[in-house]
Amino acid sequence: MKSRLHIRIFGDVQGVFFRAGAQDEARRISGISGWVRNSDDGSVEVIAEGEKEKLEALLEWCGKGPEGAVVEKTEHEWLGFKDEFRGFKVKYIL
Repeated sequence: MKSRLHIRIFGDVQGVFFRAGAQDEARRISGISGWVRNSDDGSVEVIAEGEKEKLEALLEWCGKGPEGAVVEKTEHEWLGFKDEFRGFKVKYIL
């Protein structure tokens, strides 16, 4: 069953290639679409859609992050699938 997942990752997660790592992991898992971005409060935010078990694998990865990241906590919320994304992208704050 397809679902949508909103994840917030807190800790030392900016400036450690977290966004690129999340994009690589989503592509490695395959079948996940959405985006990842840095937030103004120092956290990283992810919106992802796909099969629930694949999203659970991404959520597990986000709990650790790439080498160099120090994840203090994650918060997540399951939402209804919208099928609004194509691919998994890094969003940049302008």
